[in-house]
Amino acid sequence: MAEAFRPGALDPAFFLYEHYRDPRVRARATQLYYRAKPLLPRRLQLDLRRAFVPVQRRQGFPAWPIEPILVDHNHEQLRAQLRRSGAERIPFVGLWPDRKRFCFVLTHDVEGPAGIENIEPVREVERAYGFASAWNFVAEEYSIPRDLFARLRTDGCEVGLHGIRHDDSLFRDRQRFETALPKLHEYLERWEAVGFRSPSTHRNSDWMHELPCLYDSSFPDTDPFEPVPGGCCSIVPFFFGGVVELPITLAQDHTLFEILRERSIERWLEKGRWIIEQHGLINVITHPDYMLSSTRLDRYRELLDFLSGRSDGWHELPRNVARWWTQRAQLSCPIEPETVRIPGPTDFAASVSYAREQGDRIVFDV
Repeated sequence: MAEAFRPGALDPAFFLYEHYRDPRVRARATQLYYRAKPLLPRRLQLDLRRAFVPVQRRQGFPAWPIEPILVDHNHEQLRAQLRRSGAERIPFVGLWPDRKRFCFVLTHDVEGPAGIENIEPVREVERAYGFASAWNFVAEEYSIPRDLFARLRTDGCEVGLHGIRHDDSLFRDRQRFETALPKLHEYLERWEAVGFRSPSTHRNSDWMHELPCLYDSSFPDTDPFEPVPGGCCSIVPFFFGGVVELPITLAQDHTLFEILRERSIERWLEKGRWIIEQHGLINVITHPDYMLSSTRLDRYRELLDFLSGRSDGWHELPRNVARWWTQRAQLSCPIEPETVRIPGPTDFAASVSYAREQGDRIVFDV
């Protein structure tokens, strides 16, 4: 197994689609937990999850909070290509429009009535920075005000689907999944939504391409603390067939502050700086249900301070990032730098970037 993990020898799909993970591991325990969850007081739920943290921290792979295996693999491939070609640099279609170094999106999963009530305070924080966000709702878990979606869209935001019920039923077995697909399609169409995130990030990489949406955002790059531990190891989008996957690349606020009981956002900042260095996607996921205090809102404000302080970041709604990634995949970039052109229709300002060696590192010129 060690040989398979050596950057020069691995197949990225093995990690992107979590083929390294045994789906039977913890499956029974997870099902039992979700069946008992409605009967357990919230305090007991938290105590159980906190008690399990030492076991989860011992997970060797993927490493948390940063798993560099696919970044390292990409750099190894580029280094080999540079040395084979003898060129000083290699052109490629820039990862993000407008020559931006990285991309960031703000997303929120609304789990219950408290989350509905707390949307406006969270939006007030975001508006101060001129940021828009995506709001994912569970279709049949709680009452959604009739005018809420229209108000969010008028405010520049996006609406997404966070499952039919907030449980593990969608991916529990094939029959349930197939039965749910028409209803998922119905809600997405009725809500004029194009994005999906599975409750508690339950997922099955073999079925994701069947989701009736433009993009999914149910795969963390690395997260040992979720009911389905693991991750895709990627900090850039990828595809399940025609569905764009926007990986969750920062720890969830619930994980950070409720489960791990962190008192600062240093984990967010550490990971964010690394993603920026690697030209990746910072996909922020928070829950208005758990941002009820001024302290939590202040932590979120600190994160937005960090992001707003970067002029080299591309801030967009997830749907537009997914559209960009789909269009980018259709563009081509010749090898000869002097004849580089990026043909093809695009709604975004695509550009040529270059990869080159700098000492023992691979750096990108955007």
